Amino acid sequence: MNQSTTSTPHRIVIVGGGAGGFELATRLGDTLGRRGKAEITLIERKHSHVWKPKLHEIAAGSMDFGDHEVGYLAHAHRHGFRFRIGEMTGIDRITREVHVAPFTDRKGGELTPARSFPYDTLVIAVGSQSNDFGTPGVREHALKLETAADARRFHTCMVHACVRAQAQQTQLRPEQLKVAIIGAGATGVELSAELHHTMRQVVAYGLDRVDAKRDIKVVLIEAGPRVLPALPERLSRSTERLLRKLGVEVHTGAKVAEVLADGVRLADGSVLPAELTVWAAGVKAAEFLTRLDGLETNRLNQLLVRQTLQTTLDADIFAIGDCAACPWPEKNGFVPPRAQVAHQQASHLFKQIRRRLDGKPLQDYHYRDLGSLVSLGKFSTVGNMMGGLVRGDLFIAGWYAKPMYTSLYKMHELALHGWAKVILDHLRAHADAAHGTAGEAALRGIRTRRSIHLALGAETPFCPRSFPSVAELPY
Repeated sequence: MNQSTTSTPHRIVIVGGGAGGFELATRLGDTLGRRGKAEITLIERKHSHVWKPKLHEIAAGSMDFGDHEVGYLAHAHRHGFRFRIGEMTGIDRITREVHVAPFTDRKGGELTPARSFPYDTLVIAVGSQSNDFGTPGVREHALKLETAADARRFHTCMVHACVRAQAQQTQLRPEQLKVAIIGAGATGVELSAELHHTMRQVVAYGLDRVDAKRDIKVVLIEAGPRVLPALPERLSRSTERLLRKLGVEVHTGAKVAEVLADGVRLADGSVLPAELTVWAAGVKAAEFLTRLDGLETNRLNQLLVRQTLQTTLDADIFAIGDCAACPWPEKNGFVPPRAQVAHQQASHLFKQIRRRLDGKPLQDYHYRDLGSLVSLGKFSTVGNMMGGLVRGDLFIAGWYAKPMYTSLYKMHELALHGWAKVILDHLRAHADAAHGTAGEAALRGIRTRRSIHLALGAETPFCPRSFPSVAELPY
């Protein structure tokens, strides 16, 4: 269905409701949309948004999912833009239309037909996905943390594993209550630290036949020589020492040859038993980007863009975030796939689209590297601050780093909701923390929007052991 009309305002279509795309749609809607200067449409295949760096907390169960979920439809209504659900399948650069696939429910029933949306300015912000490098067994046996549904699926599997161990009369198998996390980047390190705490909290809720110290083990596997390879070596070493002190089993220089149903086989032939395996190594853009009417991409499927964030072959099409290969002249390479990049590019493009509508030349985007921060849950936060904040590198850890890590998320919330809501939510969170216990906070994730019995199996199970293939799960 072609939804174009005559004599319409400038049509801005944003594909992808991640950090960058959602922030951009909100700011454009609040300014141009509400004033009738442009018609802004956000196309996204999910109903709601969760900040991707929070997924490890949802997976571990240390975050209340409902407090951080934002529904696209209601948010669009409040902020002057339109939300249309669906997944982009292609574009027509001649007619300037975005093609969207039919959207179906979990039972396969069609909710919306195939549609086409006309645009004058198109922004592609579809993010990235895990790159398994063709490793055997990943698709069949490993879980990934790409969406909130993935995180909740892992959390349900974790709770099931604990309950199963409590109920069985026989001795635990070697892989039971073992979690293998492949990839020691930020996601892998953060998840391993969170799991050390929350798995023990779950067991503490009456699962007295499970000995947390003896039975529960988190294994972190990294092919490179050290954890957190994107951070300075000093911080990598201190992080690894803390993880080992917590009881996390760390394997560096360990290349994965195959993921098994009950463990991970390394290149040297050794097998690490695991009941649950998480693949958190490497990212790439979606493969369909390589078929967007001739737009240029690189080997990671990212769209090649100029310094203005316009794609190299079409000045009406922009790309931001993880799906864009944006030049970084100072490093003679491309900007890294980080949340701060998506935030910066959304802020920059918001200004440039307004210049575009005013007939002014576009300004180049220049990445400001503000450093990296990695949360180790309740135990610590480590990172380095760079760029315009300090001269040289400032290495920070512990309580000094924690507020800085939290501020990254607050910047995202401010872009979506404004100061009033962020301050009120912050005060409410502190009030809730004052009245709750650490154990209740750990279990909050499995009773969010559901009663606890649903997390323990009243719905269709999500776990790999319940299905022949993770790829067949209904998400």
